[in-house]
Amino acid sequence: MVSRIIPVEDFDLVIFGVTGDLARRKILPGLYRRFVAGQFPPGAAIVGTSRTAQDDGAFRQDAASAIRDALGQGVDEARLAEFLAHLRYVALDVRGETGWDALAALIRPGVIHAFYFSVAPGLFGDIAERLAKNGITDGQSRIVVEKPFGRDLASARALNRTLARYFGESQIYRIDHYLGKETVQNLMAVRFANMLFEPLWNAQYVDHVQITVAETVGVGGRGEYYDHSGAIRDMVQNHMMQLLCLIAMEPPYHFDPDAVRDEKLKVIRALEPVAPRDIVRGQYLAGPDGHGYLDDAENPASRTESFVALKVRVANWRWTGTPFYLRTGKRLRARTSEIVVTFKEPPHSIFDEAAPRANQLVIKLQPNEGMHLNVMIKEPGPGGMRLAQVPLDMSFAEALGPDGTDMPDAYERLIMDVIRGNQTLFMRGDEVEAAWAWTDPIIAAWEAGQIRPEPYDPGSSGPEEALRLLHRDNRRWREIRA
Repeated sequence: MVSRIIPVEDFDLVIFGVTGDLARRKILPGLYRRFVAGQFPPGAAIVGTSRTAQDDGAFRQDAASAIRDALGQGVDEARLAEFLAHLRYVALDVRGETGWDALAALIRPGVIHAFYFSVAPGLFGDIAERLAKNGITDGQSRIVVEKPFGRDLASARALNRTLARYFGESQIYRIDHYLGKETVQNLMAVRFANMLFEPLWNAQYVDHVQITVAETVGVGGRGEYYDHSGAIRDMVQNHMMQLLCLIAMEPPYHFDPDAVRDEKLKVIRALEPVAPRDIVRGQYLAGPDGHGYLDDAENPASRTESFVALKVRVANWRWTGTPFYLRTGKRLRARTSEIVVTFKEPPHSIFDEAAPRANQLVIKLQPNEGMHLNVMIKEPGPGGMRLAQVPLDMSFAEALGPDGTDMPDAYERLIMDVIRGNQTLFMRGDEVEAAWAWTDPIIAAWEAGQIRPEPYDPGSSGPEEALRLLHRDNRRWREIRA
């Protein structure tokens, strides 16, 4: 199976903060790969901006170095030189007046204009204001903003109001790279393009759902930022909330940006408040390197969680009685992100030796994207009816063959969607605010209680209390493994 490459219309893409880590690791390498794939029109222009004083030549050299570092042996030097010819650079101060005239001079009339805010959220409003003030944008321009989109409901609303002064909602692309993953989009295809699962996708047949995002790294290098955020702000309120919505949402009337986001919003608004007994917070202890969370955060009194597990309920007809268990953490046993839909066991077993185990649909987001369905079969060989559970695999690397394994990175796909004007995989302002409205009371209760998170060992599955969260319900977490 070979993926189709559909070129986009001519565009100018401006990247604010182009010398930063995100631009170097993800945005520039992703754009290079889309160029090599044949998705760029001949006149496409990429303009990088930052406060660093340099010319086009120095910027191209730096961009080439970033692309080589990110892609290694996957760089074709001849094609890289062609890609670099599309790059321009402007030094400007996003809170000042210098550089904006030079940027305006590079923006071509009659093409799509997109502006990527790869900067701290505190600068979003300044950039939006100066783009409008200098006449660089119009009613068709698009802006891309990165998380964190606020740190609570009040700040998210304030940021939405700020951007709304200069851009319409249809022009604002709030990016969550998890939604650009191939498997996340395939989840919608599996649910809504096949009759196999959708009739079973409800509380009558689904016992529970687990969503796990586990990392092996700690917070070293970004400890100060993380200590003001924590796992629930960094992961649950955005990435995991979006995954929960895609699992729990009703079928939209059409695969249309607002239709999809309307259904996701309904899920968020249907979330019940989480009881304190259904939340577990943790902090990793020191490992062999001698560093624990308190060392990495450089705050010995910190009560910020590096791990959180929650039992969440969706109060609607489809899901009443089916819990959703969410967990995410740092310094865990393996790096993995997955969704596990566990179906109910058969109501009666006709087999004497062992009862059939529940079927599970495992949706793997990283490190190896794919899906597999655990089903019961007879063990091969003579000697009676012995049952065994085996997976029906759909690993993309195997199913799509050698021409399908080099799938676009999430950022590649999402940036091209911005150019196309497709907002399906981007968060809407009311979604963001609804997610904070649900999350804020949880955080407020923690801060009022002044309770320290549970300690856990690096390389483990998290605090013991997280295991008991499911044991109370006679369930078990799926083992964390790559």
